Amino acid sequence: MNWKLIFQLSVFGLIMAFATVFLIPEMIEPVFWVAIFIFCAYIIVKACPGKYFLHGFLVSMVNCVWITAAHIIFYSTYIASHPNAVKEFAGLFLPTHPRLQMLIMGPVFGVGFGLILGLFSFIASNIVTKKATAQ
Repeated sequence: MNWKLIFQLSVFGLIMAFATVFLIPEMIEPVFWVAIFIFCAYIIVKACPGKYFLHGFLVSMVNCVWITAAHIIFYSTYIASHPNAVKEFAGLFLPTHPRLQMLIMGPVFGVGFGLILGLFSFIASNIVTKKATAQ
């Protein structure tokens, strides 16, 4: 496992954590995530000798820590620019405790997006060619 690469790629999650709180409206956020996932999948394939799916999955799990923490810490600012999130929280299991819901649901989303990035990485491993190493 290339833990250094996993943490380096998770910096995109850290940037997006703050960007989604302060800059990026919820309507265009998915466009940024797709671009990040494609880039991360490409880098994972180029930099890792194998276990592409697992590397992608773990990048998203680290991302969920950054994102969940930023959204909880800056909750008031986050919900001001994400009105749909407020509606979603109201329909979940702890409507009076949205920060606690974020804490519980963050890892669930991390797993979901980890499966997506893992799949992107696996697919990229079948498309992207690696340089032949001299022996």
